[in-house]
Amino acid sequence: MNKSTLDEILSRLQLMQAELEQEIDRLLQEKRQQFHYTLKKGRVRFEQSFKALQRQQRIGLWRYLRDAKLAHILSAPIIYSVIFPLVLLDLMITLYQQTCFRIYGIPLVKRADYMRLDRLQLSYLNAVEKINCIYCSYGNGLIEYCREISARTEQYWCPIKHARRTPDPHSRMDQFADFGDADSYKKRLNELRKNWDDIKKEGSV
Repeated sequence: MNKSTLDEILSRLQLMQAELEQEIDRLLQEKRQQFHYTLKKGRVRFEQSFKALQRQQRIGLWRYLRDAKLAHILSAPIIYSVIFPLVLLDLMITLYQQTCFRIYGIPLVKRADYMRLDRLQLSYLNAVEKINCIYCSYGNGLIEYCREISARTEQYWCPIKHARRTPDPHSRMDQFADFGDADSYKKRLNELRKNWDDIKKEGSV
């Protein structure tokens, strides 16, 4: 496969990605109507009658704990102990980008874009389930946040594709120089260090 063919396929993929995002937005709008909620300034608002129906479906805390599997209870301390390295990672990577990205001229990643606590609005969840959801939302949102910071760092310092593609490479990888192509790397390094047009377009929406 030559480079022009690859570029053509990537261009089609970008168009398909845009169509996919539009379709996802349409489906989410249908879900909002189906489950009787709206988004106002980023916050979820359920209709009161539907919220009352959700409360009826909530499993009581005592019953939830009583019916929990012993293995789940015993493994809980291990699961929640991961919060300490997660918080440390959060602090360190935020400090890193707030200092180094400003020095390098890389657009900052907005942490708030990756943190969602909307599951707290679900009345059919009890206190333990809500705590679990907060933890999962934080952990996964943090990893997405770190991934984008790492991707922008890689674009600035080492924009070279790998000889073997990883299972789920970040989206910035497609524009990197080919593995082994020294000329392309030398010629395009400064260009790639300044090419943040996609981020500026997202910010303008």
